[in-house]
Amino acid sequence: MLASSSYVPTWLKTCRSADSLGGLQRLLVLSVAAVLCFFPDNAHSQTKPPSTSFAALSKQAAEARDSDRLEEAVALYTRALALQPKWAEGWWSLGTLQYDQDHYAKAAVDFEKLLALQPKNGTAHAMLGLCDFELGRDQLALQHIQKGKNIGLTKDTGLWNVVLYHEGILLQRKGSFEAAQETLEGLCLGGVQGDEVANVLGMALLRLTTKSPPPQGAADAAVVTRVGRAECLAGQKKYDDARLSFEELVKEYPTYPNLHYAFGLFLLELRDVPGSVDQFKEEIKNNPNHVLARLRIAAVLYKEDSAAGIPYAEEVIKLDPRQGFAHYLLGLLLLDSGNYERALPELEIAQKSFPREAKLYFALGTAYSRAGRKQDAARARSTFGRLTKEGPNSSVVTDESDVRGVVQGKMGADEGAPPPR
Repeated sequence: MLASSSYVPTWLKTCRSADSLGGLQRLLVLSVAAVLCFFPDNAHSQTKPPSTSFAALSKQAAEARDSDRLEEAVALYTRALALQPKWAEGWWSLGTLQYDQDHYAKAAVDFEKLLALQPKNGTAHAMLGLCDFELGRDQLALQHIQKGKNIGLTKDTGLWNVVLYHEGILLQRKGSFEAAQETLEGLCLGGVQGDEVANVLGMALLRLTTKSPPPQGAADAAVVTRVGRAECLAGQKKYDDARLSFEELVKEYPTYPNLHYAFGLFLLELRDVPGSVDQFKEEIKNNPNHVLARLRIAAVLYKEDSAAGIPYAEEVIKLDPRQGFAHYLLGLLLLDSGNYERALPELEIAQKSFPREAKLYFALGTAYSRAGRKQDAARARSTFGRLTKEGPNSSVVTDESDVRGVVQGKMGADEGAPPPR
């Protein structure tokens, strides 16, 4: 198990009870009914075992499992699978039994055996991811959980919630804070409440990558939990309550790192651009080197007051000259302000960082056209058209991906028409 496994609430682990905490069912599908739901046919009719020995062992294993004689059930399933290694239901049952006893390494092997037989089994991929999580293999855990989600999970609300929760933790640890926020807000919208979710959501908004929240009783712990609760209210569309919570927090902790930034993000959800810009500016006062707060201001001012956004993008480049997205954003702001001469070199620098970003070529085509560079404009338009047809395969994968989404949304209104000749 993870050194910080106490951080993972027991009610979010796979278990056999049907209790609930904060409206979230304790999970998963270890009962006979759940296993039969996952595998509609029983072991005998589906696999047609070749021997009565296997039939007897599989029956005894199921009886031991249903009577909570877990160790005996594990031994019986192991013997049955030695006789019939292609018995998918057996690997599922053995894996869930091992997981329920905290034997995560053994459970992972069992789910891998199942996936060798059923590679399109999304639920097995997700269970393997949960095992990886407990074993400290965060990267593999996230890969397996997301693959399981993409394939599709068995229709079980509890299972879906536990997968989302662990995905949110893994994204937060990875530093994919916007993705973690979106995932965890989905839990809040579904009615899942509790400080376990709030803590992870709070760490995501405050841009913390630690595996555990601050210890209970510490001042930091209260801030993290309260930020998470406020954003969970936002996820439930209770915006007035959420706003009040954020306002109280910034009054009590006016210099807490990233707190004004988190409040600014919330205000962006409400489309309160002036309010969000004020909060980002407060964050910059507290942390003069805060790159993301500047990027946010520049992004929200694009198409609104692009000239006012230019200094913030320029400051980001001074702080981090290799920040390709800042060059992209500065180029857009300059172009929208009518300064295509300065926009061109910024967009060309950005092109080196993001060679497959379709809308970047749209902006380049516009700038080249205004500069009278007809051949370059034609090439940019052609590349824009080709990349657009190829689909959303953008190479912009950065911590500022959500900022990029704001900018790209504002660009969308322009792309229907070709750049001016």
